[in-house]
Amino acid sequence: MRLSLRAVPALLLAISLAAGLCAGPAAAKSRIKDIVEFEGVRANQLVGYGIVVGLNGTGDALRNAPFTQQSLQSALERLGVNTRSATPNTKDVAAVMVTANLPPFSAPGAKIDVTVSAIGDAKSLLGGTLLMTPLYGADGQVYSVAQGTVQTGSISASGASGSTISKGVPTAGRIAGGGNVEKDTGFQLASMTTLRLTLRNPDFTTAQRIADVINGRFPGTAQMQNPTIVAIRPPTGQDMVSFVSQVENLAIEPDAPAKVVIDEVAGVIVMGENVRVSTVAIQQGNLTITVRESSQVSQPTPFSRGGTTAIVPQSDISVDEEKGKKFVTLRSGASLSSMVAGLNALGVTPRDMISILQSIKTAGALQAEIQVQ
Repeated sequence: MRLSLRAVPALLLAISLAAGLCAGPAAAKSRIKDIVEFEGVRANQLVGYGIVVGLNGTGDALRNAPFTQQSLQSALERLGVNTRSATPNTKDVAAVMVTANLPPFSAPGAKIDVTVSAIGDAKSLLGGTLLMTPLYGADGQVYSVAQGTVQTGSISASGASGSTISKGVPTAGRIAGGGNVEKDTGFQLASMTTLRLTLRNPDFTTAQRIADVINGRFPGTAQMQNPTIVAIRPPTGQDMVSFVSQVENLAIEPDAPAKVVIDEVAGVIVMGENVRVSTVAIQQGNLTITVRESSQVSQPTPFSRGGTTAIVPQSDISVDEEKGKKFVTLRSGASLSSMVAGLNALGVTPRDMISILQSIKTAGALQAEIQVQ
């Protein structure tokens, strides 16, 4: 069988399309670990109150921030310095709130990053040192202790005339590895007999697919409880940790409802691949009305009596309606690509497209949910 030169490009195109169709479903699959949260495997928020010292005159004014003064006095008294007889007057100290996230399964001795934020009238925390600050969890227990030099990554300068310039936020900074974990959360994954997987985007179909793919690999170990929760239990002879490590790498194809997300402020439109349109005809055009104001001098005729020169205003109004935009018809069941191509054929702007999509929805032809942000 001989192929002509004209047939070669068509054959190559057909092969490319076939390869793309074959590779499409595989590329659309996601690992279970990327679409769910595992029960108990999460970070915990920590918060504490402390003081930063060593600031170059950019700290709190103690007269305006009595809590900073009390904190400084308490810190000095714990170190054996009596400050009750004399009120300290310094601007090198600032009261701060210290926050951090305790990663899951953190053990005592591990290092975590902490964020330091001023709560008084301090101008900058650059170069200051955070004194030892306990960080508390939601249960009121201390899980970490923070201390170290604050790095703000900002620039701030002021002149004698009162003008200032700043880049970034000098009143907030971070201490990399500034928190020492003193206590773990006590969560024991290995001793659990049942673990729940929480879908980040709840959906009946996706939850059922997760249960099916797990049961296909480990029969009878997964059950869908609702669109958000899939419960799993390890098979006989396996612990929960090793079982989860195998489950999280199984791949499925997530499903999602048809939805159109519109951000009217930024003029952004995002449409899912399942958006469909019933048969509808669309026409869009612009109507421009232009008003030009001008002045004309009116003079009396020669040799006339009693005439005066006057300025007469004139208005020139024109209406320009854009032509050449014909109806674009979208057939029933049109896909996302067909709808986008049809709307682009009208040459509409994103904001005009928002109005068109809302009109299509009002007409009952858009088979999707519109979410306006």
